[in-house]
Amino acid sequence: QLQASGGGLVQAGGFLRLSCAASERTYPNYAVAWFRQVPGKERDFVAALSRNGGSKYYADSVKGRFTISRDNAKNIVALQMNSLQAEDTAVYYCAAGRTITSQIRYPSGYTYWGEGTHVTVSS
Repeated sequence: QLQASGGGLVQAGGFLRLSCAASERTYPNYAVAWFRQVPGKERDFVAALSRNGGSKYYADSVKGRFTISRDNAKNIVALQMNSLQAEDTAVYYCAAGRTITSQIRYPSGYTYWGEGTHVTVSS
């Protein structure tokens, strides 16, 4: 149901914009989030939007650099990533679900997942 895109190779200090398209009108009723994962490590929280879209949440490591947004008309959730660093290199996944606030930073809180999109930041 979710399709992530927009990954690629970028130099440190550059930017990328990831998109996550839903096949149904999912987003108005669901919390949405981005997670990332590097080989051998757990999937880490990056950013999330609450179900009503009124609250945004960010990992400390990306706060001030990344912005999550939602376009309900186009059924797309975006992650604008600026000032990218080598440490941002990972596979990025989008997720959606009827997630309560206390679970919004945890992968277990989400029902639907897109396939990952690779982001590589060269230093």
